[in-house]
Formats: sequence, structure tokens, C-alpha cells
Amino acid sequence: MCSVRGAQVFFLYILVLYSYKPNRHKISTGPLLYSIMKRVNSPESPRSPPPAHSTVSTHSYQSAASTPTESSSNRSYLRLNKSTGQSPSPSPSSQSVQRSTSRSPATPTSSDTVKRSFFRFNSTPLSGGSNSTYSNSFFNPNLTMGQTGSNVKRSQSDIQTFLDKEKEKFIEKIENPIKQNGRLEDFDLIRTIGTGSFGRVLLVTHRNSTHEKIALKILDKQVVVKMKQVDHTLAEKKILQALSCPFIVKLLYTFKDSSYLYLGLEYAPGGEMFTHLRAFGRYTEDMTRFYAAQIVLAFEYLHHLGVIYRDLKPENLLFASDGYLKMTDFGFAKRVKDRTWTLCGTPEYLAPEIILSRGYNKGVDYWALGVLMYEMSAGYPPFFADQPIQIYEKIVSGRVRFPNHFTVDLKDLLKNLLQVDLTRRYGNLKPGVRDIKEHRWFRDMDFIAIYEKSIPAPFIPRTDRENYEIYEEQPLTVSSTERYPREFADF
Repeated sequence: MCSVRGAQVFFLYILVLYSYKPNRHKISTGPLLYSIMKRVNSPESPRSPPPAHSTVSTHSYQSAASTPTESSSNRSYLRLNKSTGQSPSPSPSSQSVQRSTSRSPATPTSSDTVKRSFFRFNSTPLSGGSNSTYSNSFFNPNLTMGQTGSNVKRSQSDIQTFLDKEKEKFIEKIENPIKQNGRLEDFDLIRTIGTGSFGRVLLVTHRNSTHEKIALKILDKQVVVKMKQVDHTLAEKKILQALSCPFIVKLLYTFKDSSYLYLGLEYAPGGEMFTHLRAFGRYTEDMTRFYAAQIVLAFEYLHHLGVIYRDLKPENLLFASDGYLKMTDFGFAKRVKDRTWTLCGTPEYLAPEIILSRGYNKGVDYWALGVLMYEMSAGYPPFFADQPIQIYEKIVSGRVRFPNHFTVDLKDLLKNLLQVDLTRRYGNLKPGVRDIKEHRWFRDMDFIAIYEKSIPAPFIPRTDRENYEIYEEQPLTVSSTERYPREFADF
């Protein structure tokens, strides 16, 4: 008994050692077998959410007496696997998103350290007043879902036929991936819009006649190898180039040189949901439904192809100019036939089966959908704590408390998504995603109209201003000798 107990403590220690950072973050390790100790099932009730107008520290939700800090997250295009380790200095709260005018990605300033924790600026959704960043000309709080004029009901067989054809196209592209179709010299570099452990993302324009804007993701080969992310990087490129979904960023260009790997991604000028959700405080239920429907369709598409995403969160959802979403960062995406065991993702969004190392499949994405829907509707996630291990314990316990403003239908759907028992979790049962799409919370939702983007978006981001953080620029130093030719031969 003592040896078993000692093993449990040891594995918990290893998990925390791998995953602890001051802010909400990603973790990525190899398979890790461990058990959550008995305190997971203790009768202690889950921690209450912050009261109205409360704030949090950089270590997730803590004291309600602290002052909101200026922060932003720039991990949508580029995965960050290391936090800065610095705590932000407090500053007065603001309804609008504050941004720094200059920041070196290597040494972020204390006022805008990249964070994963949400900062709840207000207790009610922003209504778009005249002095608000989100004016009434861009935000329609009276949107009613289903107002499209053509609520065409497609049979399930039609949808299945469509998805089967998409799978054929996907397999063809996977088996015949695109070759290098660009060079760094083909682009004019504008500025950095994201940084991370592996490199940076630059906003660039192509020197062709269209001068299209591209988000150029630049990965340092040496760092990718050092962080043991070669397989994830190759999988990201291979999967992205084969996808075709209106709610997923397109991979337009791919190439490499002696030092770097380059992914030219579709540019989403509206910025991250993370930034806008902080400014709103929380979304109305109709807004949550509008965005959740797009994620449901994206997951229905991916899962039919045999791909699981494993990294859903507001930072990885970008706004296009039309107000619809673009899912990005496929570094953790994987083709799975049965189950996989890799421990990866963001702590607050990890499904119980990932934490318990039981093997998992597409069900983890639907768990994450439940977390995202909760976070959009409440302004904070359903599972939060000061330390990652406390978050894991709450997730495995499965106890969820809902704010009073959640409707009965929303709570019912979330209970079925945030279901620890995989045999009862919506999306993972025999009907598949239909359990979600046909739930009464989506009663008036026309998913075909969402797919065709014929429903007006409830919020149109302003594109006449920068929606991404400002960084101090750093030169790209390309080695004269080829680095890691064997590791990246298939890129």
C-alpha cells in the first residue's frame, strides 16, 4: 500500500513539474501514467466564481480585492509552451482592451505578460454604448438565431454524403501533400503579430499582384527539435494543408530554409476571441450559440476525417472580417483511428480521461467545447484554481457550478458535454454530434445557414485598427549550413 501511495505522489509531482507555470498555458509531454489521490473525491465544493466586478491575479482566480491588469495573449497562430515567469504590475481597469506600444518578445514588459487566465472586467455583457470600443454599429445585441429567411432542413443522409466526399478529398491531399510553394523573398514583412517558444508570426504581404495579407508562422528548427516537437510540427503542416472548412484557417504557403520552417496562413484581421471576450466581460447566450455552432460544425468535419483537435480555447479562435470564427493552431491535431494517450493541451480544458491517462479520442474535443461554451457565457472557465494540480482534481471530480443567469437549456447541454463518464458524454455516443445539434438549446439554430454564413454575425470586429499586440522586431538569422535535414525532410 505504501509503495502504491508513493507512486501516486511521485507521478503527481512529475505532472505538476511538467505543467506548472504562473499563467494558463499549454502542456505537452509524452504519455504519463498516474492516478489522482483520494482528495479528488473529497466533499469540498468547487470554488465559487469571482463576484461581480471582481478581479484575479496572474495565478488564475484568486483574491477579489486585486486590480485588473493589462494583458493579452498571442498564442493563436504560434504555440507558447513556456510562460514568461513575470508577474504583471497592476493598472486601472478599462472596458476596452489596453495594449502596449512596444514590447520585446524575448523580454516582455511586466504590464503585458502573456497570460492564459481570464480577467473578468465586468459582470454583465457589454451592450455597445456610445463611448464603448464596441459601438452599436458593430455589435447587434438583439440578434435572434434562425433569422435567415431560408431555414432549409437537410437530411442526415445529405450531410453524410457531403462529409464522405470531403473525406475523400482529405485523404487524397494527405497522401499527396503540397510541396514547398514559396520563399521568404516572395513576401514583404510588415510586423510581428505573435511570438512564442518556437519562433514568431509575422504579418506579411505577398509580392504578387494581389498583395494579399498572410500570417507567416516561422518556427526555429533548433528549438522545435530541442522541445521534442518535431512530430507535432510535421503533423500540423500535413493536416492543415489537407483541410478545407470555412471555420478553419487555410494553409496557403509552406516552405523552409536552413534554419526555419514557414507556414503561410490565412490572415484573420479581427484578432483573438480571447481579447474580445475580455472586453465584453461575457457573451450573451445568443452570441455563445452563434460561435458554438461554428465549432460544432468544425468538429463534425474534423472528426469525420479522423482528426482530433485537442487545443480548443479562446486564444485559438480568430475573428475574420465578417465576424465568423477561424480555428487556428493545429500543433496538437492528430489523426486517430482508435485512441491516443499523449498528455497535451491547456490545463483548464483537459478532459478527465487525458488527466487519468486512460486513452482518449474525439470525446476530448466535446469536453473542451463544453468548457468553451461555459467560458463564453460566464466570462471564466468552469474549472479554475491557483495550482494546476487543483484544476486537475476539480476536472476529474466532474462537479460544475453554474451562474444564475445560465438558462435551463444551456445548463442541460453543458451537463451532457462536461460529463466525466464517456458513455454519457454528448458527441461521443452512437448518434454522434447529432445529440448536440438536435439539443433544445440549438432549437432555432440553422446549421446550414451558419455553414453558408448567411446569418449576420452578432459582432463585427473593427479592422481599421490593429487587433494584435505590438512587438519589438527581431531579425531572422538564417544559417549558412542546413540544420536537421533528416528531421524535417518531410516538411
